[in-house]
Amino acid sequence: MSPPHSAFFIPTPFPLMLKLLLSAFIGSGIGGTIRFFVSHFFASRSSLTSLASSAEEVSFFVLFPWHTFLVNIAGCFIIGLVYACVDHNIFSISPEMKTFLTVGICGGLTTFSTFSHESLLLFQSEHPFTALGYISLSLLLGVGAALLGHVIIK
Repeated sequence: MSPPHSAFFIPTPFPLMLKLLLSAFIGSGIGGTIRFFVSHFFASRSSLTSLASSAEEVSFFVLFPWHTFLVNIAGCFIIGLVYACVDHNIFSISPEMKTFLTVGICGGLTTFSTFSHESLLLFQSEHPFTALGYISLSLLLGVGAALLGHVIIK
């Protein structure tokens, strides 16, 4: 089986690489801006405690990072749609547009979308142990790195 596909695994002519980089740059600016507005939308809303009936539920609704969760899931959905449509010839898009939508918008919105897609590709290419290792290590090391950043700053 071949490795998960990416524009950066194959040699790319310099003019096309510049177009791909510009597509990623513009798309990530848009994706990051969307994430910023979603975060501020949730931060500006009153407490979600009215949705809960117990103190335990209050803690869940208030502490759960809804803004990050929603943009991560949205990014996963968008990247899944784009790759599925391209892979199944539902529509054809240029490498620049594919990069703009996936690496750019989804990458700026969240890197979780790319992580999820790569995990799916590993499962689909019959590499379940690699997929599970990738998922486990990404989660453990990602949370560990965030903790390390907090420890270093303290």
